[in-house]
Amino acid sequence: MTANLTGASPGLKTVDSATAGDPGKPCIALVIGDPAGIGPELVARLLADSSARPPSRVLLIGSRDAIEAGASSAGLPSPLQAADVELVDWPGVGRGPFPRAVAGADNGAFMLQMLALGASMVQQRQADALCFAPLNKSALRAGGMQTEDELRWFAELLRWHGSCGELNVLDSLWTSRVTSHIPLKDVAENLSPGRVADAIAMITEALRAAGKPQPRIAVCGLNPHNGDNGNFGREEIDVIAPGIAQSIQAGYPADGPFPADTIFVRARGGAYDGIVTMYHDQGQIAMKLMGFERGVTVQGGLPIPVTTPAHGTAYDIAGQGVANPGAMRAAFALACAMGVQRRRGLV
Repeated sequence: MTANLTGASPGLKTVDSATAGDPGKPCIALVIGDPAGIGPELVARLLADSSARPPSRVLLIGSRDAIEAGASSAGLPSPLQAADVELVDWPGVGRGPFPRAVAGADNGAFMLQMLALGASMVQQRQADALCFAPLNKSALRAGGMQTEDELRWFAELLRWHGSCGELNVLDSLWTSRVTSHIPLKDVAENLSPGRVADAIAMITEALRAAGKPQPRIAVCGLNPHNGDNGNFGREEIDVIAPGIAQSIQAGYPADGPFPADTIFVRARGGAYDGIVTMYHDQGQIAMKLMGFERGVTVQGGLPIPVTTPAHGTAYDIAGQGVANPGAMRAAFALACAMGVQRRRGLV
């Protein structure tokens, strides 16, 4: 079956009767990711067994050739045969094969077109959430992306000027960060109470959007041993603690700051639902060690739900039929959970 949603113009239908009467069955715009990587195979594995994923309607965005190649690599039947999957009819659906494991302008531009279509469909309520398989940033830049990453690209596309940032999710534990893709030497000067408060608010709102109405949030310190009362740095005293206070005053409770080398142990034990970190690897190393094959990235702060696996395109194994779909399944399940909340009007 093919859904005729070419261009995603305002006059097209919203989420159709297959799911409109069921607030617990979301419609997901699913993008195959980089056609030169493992994305099409991951999507084929995800869609192969409807009983292994949440009830949903899937609007699949990609080229027919790449989708079929992904299924062939995995030794699976075409996902286009599934009753709850519709191939979106758009100008790229008939694109021929892309060179495998090549980060070029061609597949980069193709990815941007797919993402733009998927985001437009969700923005216009033709779908409830967007989920995409892994992307290659070098290809995206070669294909025309001029922002530092796809999150900022989405923000520009959606004309969103509020706070946004990557959120990383492993099972029930979420992390956000105050600074992201900057040199480590620049982290301290880019911290401020306002930015700490914004990161707390963003992860809190995202957890609520995923169905956690009263999330418990912890905040990391920056320095060794949480600064040791100022002996190893004063950012905890002068910047982070005031940011937490500002957040609490704004209605976003949080605890901390805590030493970064122990708070993840407590959170893994169930003490917290989310952790705010000060820089990229402070949270990423811990999360990936706990479950690299299940990690999910949420494009936090955007006006629409967007999820993706936390790993990359794995060019080295593309086409070999050995890609692990764990993170793809987790990303899709989270998109469904956020889509249900959005469908019910709770976010």
